[in-house]
Amino acid sequence: MSFPDPRHPDVAIIGGGPAGLMAAEVLAAAGHSVTVFDAKPSVGRKFLLAGKGGLNLTHSEPFAPFVSRYGSRAEQIEPLLRGFDADALRAWAAGLGVETFVGTSGRVFPSDLKAAPLLRAWLHRLRLAGVTFAMRHRWLGWTDQEEDQTGDDKAGRALRFATPEGERLVRPRATLLALGGASWPQLGSDGAWVEVLQARGVHVAPLRPANCGFDVAATAAHPNPDPQSPGWSERFAAEFAGQPVKPVALETEGFASRAGEFVITAHGIEGSLVYAASAALRDQIERDGSATLYLDLLPQLTPERVLADVQHPRGSRSLSSHLKSRLNLSSLKLGLLHELLTREQMQHAPTLAAALKHLPLTLAAPRPVAEAISTAGGVRFEALTEQRMLTALPGVFCAGEMLDWEAPTGGYLLTACFASGRSAAQGMVDWLAMPRP
Repeated sequence: MSFPDPRHPDVAIIGGGPAGLMAAEVLAAAGHSVTVFDAKPSVGRKFLLAGKGGLNLTHSEPFAPFVSRYGSRAEQIEPLLRGFDADALRAWAAGLGVETFVGTSGRVFPSDLKAAPLLRAWLHRLRLAGVTFAMRHRWLGWTDQEEDQTGDDKAGRALRFATPEGERLVRPRATLLALGGASWPQLGSDGAWVEVLQARGVHVAPLRPANCGFDVAATAAHPNPDPQSPGWSERFAAEFAGQPVKPVALETEGFASRAGEFVITAHGIEGSLVYAASAALRDQIERDGSATLYLDLLPQLTPERVLADVQHPRGSRSLSSHLKSRLNLSSLKLGLLHELLTREQMQHAPTLAAALKHLPLTLAAPRPVAEAISTAGGVRFEALTEQRMLTALPGVFCAGEMLDWEAPTGGYLLTACFASGRSAAQGMVDWLAMPRP
C-alpha cells in the first residue's frame, strides 16, 4: 500500500492490534497522515482469535472495581480508563453498527458474539479516514546513522522494516509502538521488540506469562518423578486431561476463595478459574519456587455435612462408591483425591473430609509465555512521559500490551488496550503540534 510521502509520513504505527488501530483512528481524525505497519498479512489477528469463542469486549461493573482489576498498575491505568471507559467503548462499537449486550457474568459482548464484523467495519472506517496499511513489514528497529543514503536528515534515524521486497527505511515525524506482549507469537506479538528498546536505553520489565496455565508438581501418585517432567501421573492424565473440574472453589495466597471451574491438562491445570488466580500463583512460584493452591471440591456443602457423609457407614460398598453415592462426587474429583492423597489419608475419614473442602495442589511452574493469553511486564510507565512518549526516544510513543501492566480476562485486557491507544494518540497529536526548531 502507498501513503502520501513514503519516506516522511506524519505517523508510523507499528502493530495492527486494538491499541494501534485505535491510535490510528484518533490521529487520522486530527488530520495526520497515518500508516499502520504490521509483520503479518493482515491486522487484528489476535483480536480475531479473542473473538473465536465470543468476543468479550469489556465489562459492565462499576468504575472503581473495574480499575482495581489492574492490580499494582491500577494507578497508571485509571487515567487511561477515565479517558475511554467501558461505556465509551460500547458507544464506540455502536458507532460502527455493532450493538452490545451484558451477559449474566457482567461481561459485555457484541450482539452476534463475533469479532470479524466489528473489525471489518472498523477497517473500512479507517481507510475512509485516509489510514493506509503496510502489511508484511517486520520492524527491525532504527538505523544507526542520522541520514539515509539520500542525505535527507529531516527526521533523524529511520525506521527499518524487513519486507518481501527487501529492507525498507521510513522516516515518520512520530512513531507509535503497539507491538503487543509475547503471547501467541504466531499471531505477531513475539516480544522481539524488547531487546531493540533495551539497546536504546528503555527500561523494560521482563515479560512473564499472565492468564496462563500451570504444571503441577510431584503428587502422591508419583512422589519421585523426573524433575524435568513435572505433571500428573500417566494414568490420571490419560483418563482426565481435557475434562473440566466443576463446581469447585479455589484459593491461594493473595487470592480469596472464588467459585468457578478449570480444566485438567496433560501437565497440570488451566481455565478461567486458574487464569483469575494466575498472577498470584506465578508470583508465588517466582518467590518460593512453587505455589500451593487449595481446592474446595464441594463448595455447595458445609464441612460438617461433608464429614458426616464421609463417616456414614458404607457397609460393603467401596470408598469410591460410597463417596459417589453420599456426596455425588464425580470420577474426576475422585481421581484428584487419589492423585493428591496417600492411601492412608484416603482411609482416614476426618482427613479425607477436610481434603474434600481444602485439597492442596502444588504447582511447579507456569506454562511458557507463548501459551499464555496475555503477558505481564513490558515498557515501564516510569520510562514514559505523561503523553506516553519514551523519555529515552523523543517522538516514539508506546501503547497496548507492550506496556508494563496485566489484568484478568473478562474484557479488562481489551478495554485497557483500546484506552491506551487513544491516550498515546492524543499525546502524539499534542506533541506534533508543538513548534520545532
